[in-house]
Amino acid sequence: QVQLVESGGGLVQDGGSLRLSCAASGRTLSMYHMGWFRQAPGKEREFVAAISWNGGYTDYVDYVKGQFTISRDNTKNTMYLQMNSLKPEDTAVYYCAADRTISISRTTRFARGYEHWGQGTQVTVSS
Repeated sequence: QVQLVESGGGLVQDGGSLRLSCAASGRTLSMYHMGWFRQAPGKEREFVAAISWNGGYTDYVDYVKGQFTISRDNTKNTMYLQMNSLKPEDTAVYYCAADRTISISRTTRFARGYEHWGQGTQVTVSS
């Protein structure tokens, strides 16, 4: 069983940056594709970014392209989300997710494509 723990959230001003981390325990992440989702108050959870198990393939929702960068370090069993030029509309709880795969290129935008989820970390961007 994989346990995921997010960290790195907090309060930042408009235009600031944060780097979220998702640390895994229980199993190595080397055969898991992973993703970041977020949920703002009163809204549904939405896809943000995804990364294949070896980091060679990434996918982003259009409105974070060029602003957010997803990466991973399998030697540290950790995935990251570097978020720059943050805006108040980026305020949300950010969740990481993982699912085992045999495909080197697999990524998915669909929440149902992930079996394991973290508890979330709050990101608040003040104007």
